[in-house]
Amino acid sequence: MKSIKVQCPAKINLSLKVTGKRDDGFHNIESVMQTISLYDYLSISVIESDRTIISLSGNSDEIPYDERNLVYKAAKMFLEENVKTPQKVEIYIEKNIPISAGLAGGSTDAAGTLYGLNKLYNDNLSDTELHEMASRLGSDLNVCLKGGCLMCTGRGEKISQSPYNECNVSLIKPINLGISAKEAYTKFSEKHEISDEKRSDFVNDLEWAVIDDYEPLRYIKEKYPSAIMTGSGSTYFSLVENFEAEKDYWVRNNILTITEGVKHI
Repeated sequence: MKSIKVQCPAKINLSLKVTGKRDDGFHNIESVMQTISLYDYLSISVIESDRTIISLSGNSDEIPYDERNLVYKAAKMFLEENVKTPQKVEIYIEKNIPISAGLAGGSTDAAGTLYGLNKLYNDNLSDTELHEMASRLGSDLNVCLKGGCLMCTGRGEKISQSPYNECNVSLIKPINLGISAKEAYTKFSEKHEISDEKRSDFVNDLEWAVIDDYEPLRYIKEKYPSAIMTGSGSTYFSLVENFEAEKDYWVRNNILTITEGVKHI
Protein backbone atom coordinates (compact mmCIF):
# COMPACT_ATOMS: atom_id res chain seq x y z
CA MET A 1 0.00 0.00 0.00
CA LYS A 2 1.17 3.53 -0.81
CA SER A 3 -0.20 6.62 0.90
CA ILE A 4 0.13 10.40 0.92
CA LYS A 5 -1.39 13.37 2.77
CA VAL A 6 -2.20 16.43 0.67
CA GLN A 7 -2.80 19.99 1.87
CA CYS A 8 -5.51 21.68 -0.22
CA PRO A 9 -5.79 25.50 0.03
CA ALA A 10 -8.92 27.64 -0.22
CA LYS A 11 -8.95 30.56 -2.64
CA ILE A 12 -10.41 34.05 -2.69
CA ASN A 13 -11.25 36.24 -5.67
CA LEU A 14 -9.45 39.54 -5.27
CA SER A 15 -11.48 40.68 -8.27
CA LEU A 16 -14.05 39.05 -10.55
CA LYS A 17 -15.50 40.49 -13.73
CA VAL A 18 -17.87 38.57 -15.99
CA THR A 19 -17.01 39.36 -19.61
CA GLY A 20 -19.60 37.36 -21.54
CA LYS A 21 -21.61 34.16 -22.01
CA ARG A 22 -19.98 31.19 -23.73
CA ASP A 23 -21.45 28.74 -26.22
CA ASP A 24 -20.95 25.91 -23.70
CA GLY A 25 -23.22 27.63 -21.16
CA PHE A 26 -20.43 28.91 -18.92
CA HIS A 27 -19.36 32.55 -18.60
CA ASN A 28 -16.01 34.04 -19.51
CA ILE A 29 -14.39 35.87 -16.61
CA GLU A 30 -11.37 37.94 -15.71
CA SER A 31 -10.45 37.29 -12.10
CA VAL A 32 -7.41 37.65 -9.86
CA MET A 33 -7.51 34.66 -7.50
CA GLN A 34 -5.33 34.02 -4.48
CA THR A 35 -4.88 30.82 -2.50
CA ILE A 36 -4.88 31.34 1.27
CA SER A 37 -3.79 29.38 4.32
CA LEU A 38 -7.15 27.80 5.08
CA TYR A 39 -6.89 24.13 4.17
CA ASP A 40 -8.69 20.87 3.67
CA TYR A 41 -6.50 17.77 4.00
CA LEU A 42 -6.70 14.57 1.98
CA SER A 43 -5.30 11.24 3.18
CA ILE A 44 -4.98 9.07 0.06
CA SER A 45 -3.95 5.43 -0.08
CA VAL A 46 -3.76 3.06 -3.07
CA ILE A 47 -3.30 -0.67 -3.39
CA GLU A 48 -3.68 -3.15 -6.24
CA SER A 49 -7.02 -4.96 -6.26
CA ASP A 50 -9.01 -7.43 -8.32
CA ARG A 51 -11.33 -4.57 -9.32
CA THR A 52 -11.22 -0.79 -9.20
CA ILE A 53 -12.74 0.63 -6.02
CA ILE A 54 -12.87 4.29 -4.98
CA SER A 55 -13.84 4.70 -1.33
CA LEU A 56 -14.41 8.15 0.18
CA SER A 57 -14.93 9.13 3.82
CA GLY A 58 -14.43 12.24 5.91
CA ASN A 59 -15.31 14.39 8.88
CA SER A 60 -18.14 16.41 7.29
CA ASP A 61 -21.81 15.48 7.07
CA GLU A 62 -22.43 18.21 4.46
CA ILE A 63 -20.81 16.52 1.46
CA PRO A 64 -21.54 13.23 -0.36
CA TYR A 65 -18.99 10.42 -0.27
CA ASP A 66 -19.91 8.85 -3.58
CA GLU A 67 -19.72 9.50 -7.33
CA ARG A 68 -21.35 12.93 -6.86
CA ASN A 69 -18.23 14.21 -5.10
CA LEU A 70 -15.67 15.96 -7.32
CA VAL A 71 -12.94 14.05 -5.48
CA TYR A 72 -14.49 10.79 -6.68
CA LYS A 73 -14.70 12.12 -10.24
CA ALA A 74 -11.07 13.24 -10.14
CA ALA A 75 -9.89 9.86 -8.85
CA LYS A 76 -11.98 8.00 -11.43
CA MET A 77 -10.62 10.13 -14.30
CA PHE A 78 -7.03 9.73 -13.16
CA LEU A 79 -7.29 5.95 -12.80
CA GLU A 80 -9.10 5.40 -16.10
CA GLU A 81 -6.61 7.44 -18.08
CA ASN A 82 -3.33 6.61 -16.36
CA VAL A 83 -3.42 3.31 -14.44
CA LYS A 84 -3.64 0.02 -16.34
CA THR A 85 -4.35 -2.40 -13.46
CA PRO A 86 -7.34 -2.38 -11.07
CA GLN A 87 -6.74 -0.36 -7.91
CA LYS A 88 -8.42 0.28 -4.59
CA VAL A 89 -8.21 3.97 -3.69
CA GLU A 90 -9.23 5.20 -0.26
CA ILE A 91 -9.50 8.94 0.37
CA TYR A 92 -10.30 10.56 3.71
CA ILE A 93 -11.39 14.23 3.40
CA GLU A 94 -10.68 16.42 6.42
CA LYS A 95 -13.02 19.32 5.68
CA ASN A 96 -12.16 22.73 7.10
CA ILE A 97 -13.18 24.95 4.17
CA PRO A 98 -16.92 25.77 4.25
CA ILE A 99 -18.98 24.41 1.37
CA SER A 100 -20.87 26.63 -1.13
CA ALA A 101 -18.86 29.54 0.23
CA GLY A 102 -16.96 30.86 -2.81
CA LEU A 103 -13.72 29.43 -1.43
CA ALA A 104 -13.29 26.53 -3.91
CA GLY A 105 -13.49 23.83 -1.25
CA GLY A 106 -14.69 21.14 -3.65
CA SER A 107 -12.36 22.23 -6.43
CA THR A 108 -9.27 22.29 -4.25
CA ASP A 109 -10.02 18.80 -2.94
CA ALA A 110 -10.36 17.51 -6.51
CA ALA A 111 -7.11 19.25 -7.51
CA GLY A 112 -5.44 17.73 -4.46
CA THR A 113 -6.69 14.31 -5.51
CA LEU A 114 -5.08 14.64 -8.93
CA TYR A 115 -1.86 15.91 -7.39
CA GLY A 116 -1.75 13.20 -4.73
CA LEU A 117 -2.48 10.33 -7.10
CA ASN A 118 0.11 11.61 -9.54
CA LYS A 119 2.69 11.56 -6.74
CA LEU A 120 1.70 8.04 -5.72
CA TYR A 121 2.09 6.89 -9.32
CA ASN A 122 5.60 8.33 -9.67
CA ASP A 123 4.67 11.66 -11.28
CA ASN A 124 3.34 9.87 -14.35
CA LEU A 125 1.80 13.14 -15.61
CA SER A 126 3.72 16.34 -16.32
CA ASP A 127 2.47 19.61 -14.84
CA THR A 128 0.98 20.49 -18.23
CA GLU A 129 -0.88 17.18 -18.45
CA LEU A 130 -2.09 17.49 -14.86
CA HIS A 131 -3.44 20.99 -15.53
CA GLU A 132 -5.17 19.78 -18.71
CA MET A 133 -6.95 17.10 -16.72
CA ALA A 134 -7.85 19.61 -14.00
CA SER A 135 -9.39 21.97 -16.56
CA ARG A 136 -11.77 19.23 -17.70
CA LEU A 137 -13.08 18.71 -14.19
CA GLY A 138 -13.89 22.30 -13.25
CA SER A 139 -13.12 25.99 -13.48
CA ASP A 140 -11.17 26.57 -10.23
CA LEU A 141 -9.05 23.42 -10.12
CA ASN A 142 -6.12 24.93 -12.00
CA VAL A 143 -5.85 27.80 -9.53
CA CYS A 144 -5.87 25.44 -6.56
CA LEU A 145 -3.39 23.11 -8.25
CA LYS A 146 -0.91 25.91 -9.01
CA GLY A 147 -1.37 28.08 -5.91
CA GLY A 148 -0.32 31.66 -5.28
CA CYS A 149 -1.76 34.74 -6.95
CA LEU A 150 -3.07 34.13 -10.46
CA MET A 151 -4.82 36.01 -13.25
CA CYS A 152 -7.61 33.74 -14.46
CA THR A 153 -9.48 33.98 -17.75
CA GLY A 154 -11.72 31.78 -19.86
CA ARG A 155 -14.15 30.20 -17.41
CA GLY A 156 -11.34 30.41 -14.84
CA GLU A 157 -9.16 27.56 -16.05
CA LYS A 158 -6.64 29.69 -17.98
CA ILE A 159 -4.08 30.95 -15.49
CA SER A 160 -0.97 33.10 -15.40
CA GLN A 161 1.14 34.05 -12.40
CA SER A 162 0.64 37.48 -10.81
CA PRO A 163 2.81 39.18 -8.16
CA TYR A 164 1.50 39.64 -4.62
CA ASN A 165 2.59 40.69 -1.18
CA GLU A 166 1.89 38.41 1.79
CA CYS A 167 -0.62 39.88 4.21
CA ASN A 168 -3.42 38.87 6.54
CA VAL A 169 -6.91 38.23 5.28
CA SER A 170 -10.02 37.99 7.47
CA LEU A 171 -13.06 35.97 6.42
CA ILE A 172 -16.68 36.26 7.50
CA LYS A 173 -19.51 33.98 6.37
CA PRO A 174 -23.23 33.54 7.08
CA ILE A 175 -23.46 30.15 8.78
CA ASN A 176 -26.56 28.86 7.04
CA LEU A 177 -26.18 30.52 3.66
CA GLY A 178 -24.45 28.87 0.73
CA ILE A 179 -24.73 30.13 -2.84
CA SER A 180 -23.92 27.88 -5.77
CA ALA A 181 -22.05 29.13 -8.82
CA LYS A 182 -25.05 28.19 -10.95
CA GLU A 183 -27.36 30.39 -8.89
CA ALA A 184 -24.96 33.34 -8.88
CA TYR A 185 -24.29 33.27 -12.63
CA THR A 186 -27.99 32.81 -13.40
CA LYS A 187 -28.84 35.86 -11.28
CA PHE A 188 -26.02 37.79 -12.95
CA SER A 189 -27.46 37.05 -16.40
CA GLU A 190 -30.98 38.00 -15.35
CA LYS A 191 -29.85 41.23 -13.69
CA HIS A 192 -27.48 42.12 -16.54
CA GLU A 193 -30.29 41.76 -19.08
CA ILE A 194 -32.36 44.35 -17.20
CA SER A 195 -29.72 46.88 -16.14
CA ASP A 196 -26.06 47.23 -15.15
CA GLU A 197 -26.88 49.98 -12.68
CA LYS A 198 -24.46 50.02 -9.71
CA ARG A 199 -22.48 47.05 -11.12
CA SER A 200 -19.35 49.21 -11.34
CA ASP A 201 -19.57 49.81 -7.57
CA PHE A 202 -18.57 46.19 -6.94
CA VAL A 203 -15.18 44.51 -7.35
CA ASN A 204 -16.97 41.18 -7.79
CA ASP A 205 -19.76 41.10 -10.41
CA LEU A 206 -21.35 38.11 -8.67
CA GLU A 207 -21.67 40.07 -5.43
CA TRP A 208 -23.61 42.68 -7.41
CA ALA A 209 -25.77 39.87 -8.79
CA VAL A 210 -26.83 38.29 -5.47
CA ILE A 211 -26.56 40.90 -2.71
CA ASP A 212 -30.10 42.26 -3.11
CA ASP A 213 -31.53 38.78 -2.47
CA TYR A 214 -29.82 38.06 0.86
CA GLU A 215 -30.14 40.17 3.99
CA PRO A 216 -26.99 38.71 5.66
CA LEU A 217 -24.87 39.84 2.70
CA ARG A 218 -26.28 43.34 2.90
CA TYR A 219 -25.62 43.40 6.65
CA ILE A 220 -21.94 42.54 6.11
CA LYS A 221 -21.53 45.06 3.29
CA GLU A 222 -23.18 47.87 5.23
CA LYS A 223 -21.05 47.27 8.32
CA TYR A 224 -17.82 46.63 6.39
CA PRO A 225 -17.95 48.61 3.13
CA SER A 226 -14.40 47.56 2.17
CA ALA A 227 -15.27 43.85 2.43
CA ILE A 228 -15.48 41.92 -0.85
CA MET A 229 -17.47 38.77 -1.54
CA THR A 230 -15.38 35.93 -2.91
CA GLY A 231 -16.55 33.85 -5.87
CA SER A 232 -20.27 33.17 -5.85
CA GLY A 233 -20.39 33.75 -2.08
CA SER A 234 -21.42 33.74 0.62
CA THR A 235 -18.02 34.41 2.22
CA TYR A 236 -16.65 37.95 2.45
CA PHE A 237 -13.00 38.85 2.99
CA SER A 238 -11.00 41.91 3.93
CA LEU A 239 -7.29 42.61 3.54
CA VAL A 240 -7.37 45.84 5.53
CA GLU A 241 -9.31 45.08 8.72
CA ASN A 242 -10.33 42.28 11.04
CA PHE A 243 -14.03 41.62 11.35
CA GLU A 244 -15.49 42.13 14.80
CA ALA A 245 -17.21 39.37 16.72
CA GLU A 246 -20.89 39.60 15.77
CA LYS A 247 -22.18 38.39 19.11
CA ASP A 248 -25.49 40.28 19.26
CA TYR A 249 -26.35 39.56 15.65
CA TRP A 250 -25.30 35.94 16.08
CA VAL A 251 -27.59 35.48 19.09
CA ARG A 252 -30.59 36.93 17.24
CA ASN A 253 -30.14 35.22 13.89
CA ASN A 254 -27.46 32.50 14.17
CA ILE A 255 -25.92 33.93 11.02
CA LEU A 256 -22.30 35.06 11.15
CA THR A 257 -19.03 33.32 11.80
CA ILE A 258 -15.49 34.65 11.56
CA THR A 259 -12.10 33.30 10.59
CA GLU A 260 -9.40 35.83 11.48
CA GLY A 261 -5.76 36.05 10.57
CA VAL A 262 -5.80 33.64 7.64
CA LYS A 263 -2.63 34.41 5.73
CA HIS A 264 -1.82 34.29 2.06
CA ILE A 265 0.47 31.46 1.07
